[in-house]
Amino acid sequence: MNHSPENSASILRVTQRVAHTATPSAKGTPELTLALTAEERTRSRHSFDTVEGQAVYLNLPRGTVLQDGDWLQTEAGDRTIRVVAKPEPVMTVIAPTPLALLRAAYHLGNRHVPLEVTPTYLRLSPDPVLKEMLQQMGLHITEEVAPFQPEGGAYGSHHFHHHEKHSHP
Repeated sequence: MNHSPENSASILRVTQRVAHTATPSAKGTPELTLALTAEERTRSRHSFDTVEGQAVYLNLPRGTVLQDGDWLQTEAGDRTIRVVAKPEPVMTVIAPTPLALLRAAYHLGNRHVPLEVTPTYLRLSPDPVLKEMLQQMGLHITEEVAPFQPEGGAYGSHHFHHHEKHSHP
């Protein structure tokens, strides 16, 4: 989102996360809502518009990954903003058995694909090559628009990257 310099005075600067996926007890209800896709939630320095149309500029510590339900506070400390996972195109994978779902998670993880993992389904960004692989494994894939909340990574690496072809030793 690009905002013109003449409107820069109306842009709220957000510099801190005040609560991680929980309601801050002293804050009550948020004044604004910021709906972001999974990839947008990895941008620590970027301009967005809230659901209400208010321009905000995130200036968070580098590497900050926002989660659905996080609360932010403006630099002046006068406004609170709740982050929500914005529905986006995804593939939802359902398996006939828990083992089949586990195998799918293994193969997708081996390809470094951002992946939402639950006990009953996996969710990932649409990719025709991965869809074909999963179908060949006997899994059911539904393409839909839904909130996407991928795992953050085992080693604290919370970056989001698109599927790329590369080989593993």
